[in-house]
Amino acid sequence: MLYMDIIIIGGGPAGLMCATQASKNKLNNITLVDSNEKLGKKLYITGKGRCNVTNFCNSQNFLKNVVSNPKFLFSAINNFAPQDTIDFFNSNGLALKVERGNRVFPQSDKASDVTKIFANILKKSNVNILLNSKVEKVYKKDDKFFVQIANSLLQCDALVVATGGKSYPQTGSSGDGYKFAKTFSHQIVPIKPALCPIILKDYNKNLAGLTLKNVAVCVRIGDKSFRQFGEMLFTHTGVSGPIILSLSSYINSYDIHNCILSIDLKPSLTYEQLDNRLQRDFMSESKKSLKNYLKELLPSSLIDEFITKLQIDEYQQLNKINKESRVKIVNLLKNFEFIINNLDKIDYAIVTSGGVDTKEINPKNMQSKIVKNLFFIGEILDLDALTGGFNIQIALSTGYACGNYLAQN
Repeated sequence: MLYMDIIIIGGGPAGLMCATQASKNKLNNITLVDSNEKLGKKLYITGKGRCNVTNFCNSQNFLKNVVSNPKFLFSAINNFAPQDTIDFFNSNGLALKVERGNRVFPQSDKASDVTKIFANILKKSNVNILLNSKVEKVYKKDDKFFVQIANSLLQCDALVVATGGKSYPQTGSSGDGYKFAKTFSHQIVPIKPALCPIILKDYNKNLAGLTLKNVAVCVRIGDKSFRQFGEMLFTHTGVSGPIILSLSSYINSYDIHNCILSIDLKPSLTYEQLDNRLQRDFMSESKKSLKNYLKELLPSSLIDEFITKLQIDEYQQLNKINKESRVKIVNLLKNFEFIINNLDKIDYAIVTSGGVDTKEINPKNMQSKIVKNLFFIGEILDLDALTGGFNIQIALSTGYACGNYLAQN
């Protein structure tokens, strides 16, 4: 049996930051265990392989982008804010850049450079790293934690669970962390996909590949409505893209089957302004057919679907279109509707919503309120945020809070 002071299960951003901070106390004997063949495997697919490490904003604005339990993060984010993340990587030799939406990336555009920073620090700090090591069981006996890995049994004084959620299981997010949490009598808030595509009903697959920019998308559920402005795209099963992913995180707690997803294709214009424009155009281009005219308003690959929903003869001349039909065109431009089937599977979600109930966790150090010297950090907690680097920052901030506490105690 191998003994150490601290075992961290999970080599994602939370586990890596926790190990980095905890190892500042040179007396700590630390082992980081990961089931993958390399550290930070999920980081390699974030930001389309470029790794969106954080969002360049202050703590107040950061928390506005947290969907689940933002108040719980107040201490962690204020103690290790986005600027601290930037300073951390810069001081360790990784130059960063800020892009649209305040997203922060390595200047190299390589996610591997992020994990290399951590790997170098942990090597210098003599942190023991066990890769390709799936944890089969954890338990506590006589104030000691035991971690079973294949034929090896590890023992420690403090156990940190940083196993991630259930999304993208090919990166090692198997959901085992929830099983470990239940072993210690922790409650699990039901998990759901977050930041994921939306599957549409009776959907025209010919739209797949079409990107729409500067549009507004709204989903109405009963008396509630959720709206996002920006960029989206059509897939083979429905819609995705930044604003769709954000919407999915707001609506994943509701029954959205058969709800309406409405796209405002001209959000900068009111109904009246749009109607006035059409009236002017219909007079100045009176001989033009409806289909040819729509090329001025819409991407060409959207026109056939638009006409199908409009149910007006595509060859009709503009001067023959009456007021009633013109109003239909305006309404469809402002409310291009689809019926929602459901959210995509959690396997294709960027993050997992739900997880270990934050009411049972100390927000200052991530220690369990139920079991002493047991810690939960990162995505396994019931914390999730919008797209744009916020979720990785949550992982880093909770890992930092936990690691600092372990270094000092």
